[in-house]
Formats: sequence, structure tokens, C-alpha cells
Amino acid sequence: MNDDELDHLVEKLDLDRKVRLLDGATVWRLHAEPAVGLRPIVTSDGPAGVRGEGWDERRTSVLLPSPTALAATWDEDLLTRLGGLLAAEARRKGVDVVLAPALNLQRSAFGGRHFECYSEDPVLTARVGAALIRGVQAGGVAATAKHYVANDSETERLTLDARVDERTLRELYLVPFEAAVEAGVWVVMSAYNQVNGHTMSESPLLAEPLKGEWGFDGVVVSDWGAVRSTAASGRAAQDLAMPGPNEHWGEALARAVRAGEVPEAAVDDKVRRLLRLAARVGALSPATAGTAQDADSADPATGGGHGHEDARALVRRTAAAGSVLLRNEGGLLPLDPARLRRVAVLGPNAATARVQGGGSAGVYPEVVVSPLEGVRAALAGRAEVVHTPGAHIDDRPTPLGLTGVCDPRDGRPGVLVRLLDGHGEEIHAEHRLSGRILEPALVRGARAVEIAARLRPATGGAWRLSVAGWGHVRLTVDGRMVLDEEVVRDTDDPATVHLHPPYRTAEVDLEAGREVEVVAWRRLDRDSGRASALAADPPRGRDEDAELAAAAALARECDAAIVVVGTTEEIESEGADRDSLALPGRQDDLVRAVAAANPSTVVAVNSGGPVALPWRDEVAAILLGWFPGQEAGHALADVLFGRAEPGGRLPTTWAGTAIAGTTPVDGVLEYAEGLHIGYRAWLRRDDAPAYWFGHGLGYTEWAYESLDTPGRVEPGRPFTATVRVRNAGARRGGEVVQVYLSRPESALDRPERWLAGFARIEADPDETVEVAVTVPARATRHWSVEERGWRTEPGTFEVHAGRSAVDLPLRAAVVVAPVGPGAPGALPTSGTTPGTAPGEG
Repeated sequence: MNDDELDHLVEKLDLDRKVRLLDGATVWRLHAEPAVGLRPIVTSDGPAGVRGEGWDERRTSVLLPSPTALAATWDEDLLTRLGGLLAAEARRKGVDVVLAPALNLQRSAFGGRHFECYSEDPVLTARVGAALIRGVQAGGVAATAKHYVANDSETERLTLDARVDERTLRELYLVPFEAAVEAGVWVVMSAYNQVNGHTMSESPLLAEPLKGEWGFDGVVVSDWGAVRSTAASGRAAQDLAMPGPNEHWGEALARAVRAGEVPEAAVDDKVRRLLRLAARVGALSPATAGTAQDADSADPATGGGHGHEDARALVRRTAAAGSVLLRNEGGLLPLDPARLRRVAVLGPNAATARVQGGGSAGVYPEVVVSPLEGVRAALAGRAEVVHTPGAHIDDRPTPLGLTGVCDPRDGRPGVLVRLLDGHGEEIHAEHRLSGRILEPALVRGARAVEIAARLRPATGGAWRLSVAGWGHVRLTVDGRMVLDEEVVRDTDDPATVHLHPPYRTAEVDLEAGREVEVVAWRRLDRDSGRASALAADPPRGRDEDAELAAAAALARECDAAIVVVGTTEEIESEGADRDSLALPGRQDDLVRAVAAANPSTVVAVNSGGPVALPWRDEVAAILLGWFPGQEAGHALADVLFGRAEPGGRLPTTWAGTAIAGTTPVDGVLEYAEGLHIGYRAWLRRDDAPAYWFGHGLGYTEWAYESLDTPGRVEPGRPFTATVRVRNAGARRGGEVVQVYLSRPESALDRPERWLAGFARIEADPDETVEVAVTVPARATRHWSVEERGWRTEPGTFEVHAGRSAVDLPLRAAVVVAPVGPGAPGALPTSGTTPGTAPGEG
């Protein structure tokens, strides 16, 4: 739809109808407007799966690996296919706008939302994010580049002021968003935080560079609840306030326009952008793009309909492709199933892995394959697989599920949820599959919610029974009150209010096999959210020392031991940063005990971001699986037993500590490190991290043989670095060829080295591949604050090629200088200089 047609539609609407369109009708829906043929536009969270409208465990989704795992593939083609799968899921659920990808950089290892972002590097983040956007939007669904910008910490995330100098903003934090606009993204989400004194829903950065210099013609939607003013945000380039109704827009915005505080032309521009989005997603009549009706008609891997088995296969392949083999001493991996008779699968995350991070990005997968299940399936009929957890890491209450509990009315596995009026009379009831009810039904007159179940204890003793919710909560067992408390809301963070209300717990002695009825009740107060939960946890069995000893004893009797360690939802979740990178509980002790008992020990790390690995030199193999999505166990088994190669390379530096902090001081978070985050910061230090950005082993060996570059390049022009590599191993494999630049002598503050380009390749044994890696013009440019533009410092740039930020065996030089009248002639092609660059090691 062209601008003239959009203008014609805008002219049909009076001011009140126009402003009505600019905030949500509900939490997830926009308003319809019959006068212009506009149906409601539906949004949904979606970084690792499309949940759809609301939270309901009965409406399941395909769960992809976490964005960190996707970035670890360094595979743009795969990301585009996954974008197509997200689009197919969106159409299946009637969703028009997927609220992904998150393009914030992993500035600090303490960031609690690492799992939802891609990388610490702007180039890698930009390329994989743009690839996902292209895949989503090829399916007729809008992608959303979020959270614009410098939204890299969870501590005080609603209000902190990120103080970032202009050059750092341009060269780091804005880079992925600029790439998203170049990829044609249809929606950008403004963040909660301030940047340099302006809250982002009022920020001048929405106009420049986003809509002006970059030419973004789509919709700027707020993060949920981030529009907190009327005139200031109305005058800014903020287009849509979500969720709705928003008290600051709507009628308040119309009054501001009539008072001359906001130009009506600004409102018209916002409406025009919204209608352009509607046309793109097929929400205008007649529809102009793909709609939900064709959701079952095409290939799910390319943006078409949802084919269940194809989707599972793609998710499984992705989880393996993003797995990073950090260590493999003596070539322990891949394990040969023919030589295995008994295998121990140990660790607290073995039987119940974390497959996704906590917070608003969560979905309900139809199926989850645990590591234990995956290994057992792979070794069925070949080897015995034994298990014990070895350690406990999570003391949070466990919401009731489908095991050992039933609905007290009809006996079906699950729970009964009732909504009660002010007199305690039932006005709605439904059967649910989980005791964690984030959004009970919206029923007029509801004043309380009740979750009830008959619980049959598998063991006797002191059970911990818990209720979650804000306000007045109660818990009864067989009609006996065991807990009655008022829980005062102490936060405004929506992730906590609506997703993680606090638990209150009572210990109750229960008899094994004797069924009891447990009922959790909470009052539904205004502004207290609707989330409620009923949880039950049995008495602990062995003490921690006995658990460790049992795991070591089991490992000693086996041919191989696989220890699955990881984090908890308390550690990696939206709304909170970390203060330590240590694994929770006694997992480090567990790894050391098992490794001492069995030299053939593989540690599988189940986390979304970096964790400390103090035992890394004491175990034979370490495999990083991230939050691997619903096919976790199958993908892990594929890699362990050699059906798939661990294809991942680290998208972030792994160390035992964080360099940059996440805690504001007096509301201000200074980005004092400037350009030097992640591996760039570590390259300036005397010590080294455990594993460098870009690191990752495979099941073959690679020889880097030569690097060719042009001798001279004109300023502002890209060039090609041709890298010759050979598969020097015994099996086919894949490699990520990485190219970095450095500028040994410069008048500017620069990183010691920075990623300029990369390419994925595959080769058979002894096959040689020549890889042409494009180094874009931006890689040699810097942002000039004085001249307010991109400039190139003439001179010699060094080009490095290899396998990580420090494993760079090849080096060449490129002179960036004018070529033409009065300029020296072009230099001959520059060849390889083998060796190690300064600062490597």
C-alpha cells in the first residue's frame, strides 16, 4: 500500500478515532477500526517460540533453543529457516506481530537476560538477528527489533539511565538495530530505560537515527508499560503504547492535541505507520499479505505452515548446531555406543533440564525431551543407562503438574481452578494442567481465585505445600487452614508482578499413599496481577554428602559418566541480574567427585549465559548446550554419540567473573568501558578468560593455510579476505572461519581487535576450501562525534583469520587510502603472514 492510499485512510478518521488506534485494546491486541477496514492486530512474545495471546499451558508451542544457542550456530541460513518456523507458528496461533528478536548486546556476564539476546559482539548480533527477521517477515508476520536501546541490564531496568557516549552508541549498541532496519524490519520496540537522560519512549534517538537517517518506516511500539507520559511521548517518534488501555494516551493524548501540546501531524504519522503495518500483515481489508487461513499450506522451515515432525527435526538439528564443545581431551567425544555397556547420566538437570529462560519469553512446549530420556533412547538395546541427581540446586516450590495429583471434581490428572465472587460463590470453573496459573479467566465480578487438587503423596513425611500470589493468600489441607497471610506487593516490575509472585510455604506431615485435598486461595486485588500457584514438594531424601557419594559410586561402575549441570530460573530470568557466575548448590563438588571416579566424564552445561567452570581442567570433555529447547535430550545424544557434530562457537566470552557491572549508582549506569566489552575488554587485560569469544571444537581438525587480501582499499569500500582452510581430520565437519581487524597504530581509541566478518563451511577429510569473507566498509570506519558522521582513518589495518578472537594463525595487511589522481597506485595483493598477533594467547 503506497503513501497516498495510507493518507486517504488517515483522512477518514477524526482525532478520537486516530488516538484510539495508538494504544492497545487489550494486553496483546490492537483496536479494530471498521471505517478503514482494519481488523485487530495480534501480538505475542516470541524469541524462542510463539506463545500466542496470554498464558495457558493447554495451548502449546514449538520451543526453539534460546537466542544464545541460535547465535552460537553462526549460521544465517539456519536462522532464516527458524524465522520461517516462528512465522508459521504465529499464523497457526493467529498472531501478526512476533516480539522478537532481542538485539541488545551482552555487555556484562552478570546480565540476567543473557539467554534472550544473541551475543556480546555487534557484528554477530546484527547478522544473525537480521537473518531471523528476514525469515519471520517472509512468512507475512512482523518481526520486532527490541529493546531499543542500551537495555542491557535488568537491575532497575524500568528507570535506570544508561550513560553512553555517542561513539560507543553508534559503533556498538545501535549497530544491530541499524542492521534490522536494513533487513526491512516492520516493528521496533522502545525500551523501558533512559539513555543519556531521556526515557526511551520520549527519546530523540527514535527520530534520529532510527526514522530519519536509517529511514525506518514501520511502527515503534513501547515495551509493555514503558509509555509513562502524554505530551512528551506523543511529540516523540513513539507510535504505539502497549498494553492497553494506557492512561497516558487515548483520551489523554487527544486532549493534549487539542491543547496544542502535541501536533496532530505527529498523530497522523503514527496512524499512517500503524496502517502500513496492518497492510503488511494482512490486517486491512482486502488483505494484502499472508493470513492465518494459509497457515497449513507451506513448508514450516521456510515460513509456511506448521508441520509437526518437520518442526521437531529442525529444532533438534538447531540444538546440536548451537552446541559448543569447549574441551575434548584425548578425543573422548564422540562416544562409541558399541563400546558402552553401562552409562551414568547424573546431575540435577539430567532428568529435568532447563529448556528455556524465565520471564515474558516463556512458552508451553508440547513435549520436552530430557537429557536422561535422550541418552536412554539413543542407547536403547545397547547399554544400560542409570541415573541419580547427585545434587539439589533449586529450593523454589514446584507447581503441581499431572503426576500424583488430580482434579477433585472429575479425577482427571491436573487441578481445578475456580473464580469466586465477593461472597465466595463460584462464578467460573475449569480444569487446568498445571498448578501455576498466570492468567485465570477474565470473568466479571471475580474477587478471588482458587486452585484445588487431590494430592496422593508418593512418600511420607514433612511435605512443603506452597501458595503464590500478591495480596491475601490462604492454604488448606482437607479443609484445615495451614497458611493465612497478607503478601504486600513491593515491586512495579511487570515480570515480577505478573509472572513471579512470591510463594508462602507451610510444612505439613503427609502419609504415603493417603490422598488429601489441597486448596490455594488468593484475593484478586487491583494492580496485583492475576498470577497464582499451588505447589507441593516431598521431603528430601539423602543429605547432600550422601547424594554426592551415590553419584560418584554410580559413575565408578560405568563406562562413561555424563554430568548435566546448570542454572535455575532464579539465576537466569527477566527482571534480575546475577551477582555471581558460580553454579548453584554443590554442582562443582559433584563434577569433581564424578571426574575423580571416572576419567571418561563428560560435563554438559545447561545455562543461557556464562557460568564459572572451576573444574574445567579436571574433566575430559565439556559440552555447552545452552537452553536447548524442547528437543534437548535428543540433540545432546546426537552430539555425544557422533550422529551430529557440535557445530557451535561461543557468541560470548566465558570467564569466572564479569568485567562490566549491571548495578546503577543513584539511578545511573555508566558505560564507562566504552567500546571495550566482552572479548575486547579481555584483550586489554593481563589475565585471560576460560574460553574466548568464537571458541568451539568439532570432531575434526582444521589447517589454516593462507589468507589473501587486497593490498589497498579505498576508504568507505568493502573488501574480500580469502581464507584457504583444509579439513585435516578423519571425518566430515564444519568450521566457522572468523576474520578480525586491528589497527596497531591509530590516533583513536580502538579495541585491540574486532570481529569484521565470518563464514560457515563444511568439508570432507583432506578437502580444501577457499572461503571468501566480505569485510564491510563499516569495519574500517569509526564514528566521528565532531563531524557527526562515519569516517575512515587512512593507514594500515591488519587482517587476522582463524577460529576465535585469539586463535588467529593467519595475518595480512590492508592499506586503506584513496586511489586515484595524486594518490599512490594500488599495491599488489597482500599474502599470508603466519604467526601470532600481539596480545594473543
